[in-house]
This record gives sequence, structure tokens and C-alpha cells, in this order.
Amino acid sequence: MNIFYTLLDKLYVNITNVCSCSCVFCLRESGDGVGDADTLRLSHEPTLDEIKSAFDSCLDNDRLDNKIEIVFCGYGEPMERAETVIAACGYIRSKSTLPLRLNTNGLVKLINPHFDLKKLSVFDSVSISLNAADKEEYFRLVRPRFGIEAYDSMLEFAREAAGYTKVVLTVVDIIGEEHIEKCREIALDIGVPLRVRRHISDNISYS
Repeated sequence: MNIFYTLLDKLYVNITNVCSCSCVFCLRESGDGVGDADTLRLSHEPTLDEIKSAFDSCLDNDRLDNKIEIVFCGYGEPMERAETVIAACGYIRSKSTLPLRLNTNGLVKLINPHFDLKKLSVFDSVSISLNAADKEEYFRLVRPRFGIEAYDSMLEFAREAAGYTKVVLTVVDIIGEEHIEKCREIALDIGVPLRVRRHISDNISYS
């Protein structure tokens, strides 16, 4: 299994194939491989011990050399396994000084309602997929299993998470400049930056 994979100058952590969304632009719609991983499909959800062992192998094989960041972002939504993510971060922190980032759809308040957002302080930054300037367009593009009200939950999460770590809202450039500008206004209202992610030819749309 590819629990860890590299793309450009970052090491990514892939711990679940489960996702509460089915984004129209997601790589899951067209393929399995990213970076140096031929597939991100997991045979099973790795245990914390398996994640630790895989990270130790990364260290032993110098896979962290020339990396600038470790990012929890795989074939599924990391916060489907929120407590495992936090525990894995603690282990990685004990072995590496590289910054830690979480890429998330921002729906953890619906996925795991009892998750303590204070635990997000283990991350140096959290990137939240905004991807639309209103709930109707969000529902069309992101197709969350929680329905159209998921948009408001995501924005509430962004506001609350900003109290514990650096938060960045992100959009994919294919939504168009008019929508991107409206998303900038939303980010400004929350008080966080907006990053525009480039959607490239093989459907990889995160960084």
C-alpha cells in the first residue's frame, strides 16, 4: 500500500479511501496514481502502527530529503479518521521537524461531530476546499453526502479552525475568475487567505 507518496517537493500521507464528497474534478473520477505512487487505492485502512512503520521506512530510505512539507492528503478525506490523523501527527512530530499540513473538505463537524477542533493545533496549516461561492454551486461541484447544507458547516469549520492554526481556503482554477473573486470575498470575510489551485491535465488538483 502507498501510505506515503511524494509529489514534487512534498511528502503526502494517504490513510483512507473514504470520502464524504464526490467532487466532479477529483482524480478519483479518472485515475488512481499521483506523484510516485502508481495507485493510492488502499487494500485496507492502515492502522496507526502501520502508518508509523511506513513513516520510519520513509526516514530509512531518505524520502524526506529535499522535502519542504508533510501533507495529509490522499485518495480519501483524512478527517474520516480524525483521531488517527492526530495520533499520526504526534508520531511524525517526534521524528521530523518538517511543517505539517492538513488538506480537508472541511466537513469534520458532520463526519465526526465530537472531534475536538483544538487538536488541529498540531498542524502548521490547514487547507480547506471551498471551491464555490454559494451552497448551490458547491453542492453541484462537490456533491457532499450530507446535502446542500454541508457548505455552511464547511465555512463554520474554517472560522473555528482559524482559532487554532493557520487556515487557507482553496479553490480550483476551473471554476472561473468570476467565482474565484467571490470566493476571495468569502475568505476575506472569514479573515483567511485564498489559494487558487491549478487543475492540471491528469486531474491532479491539489498541492
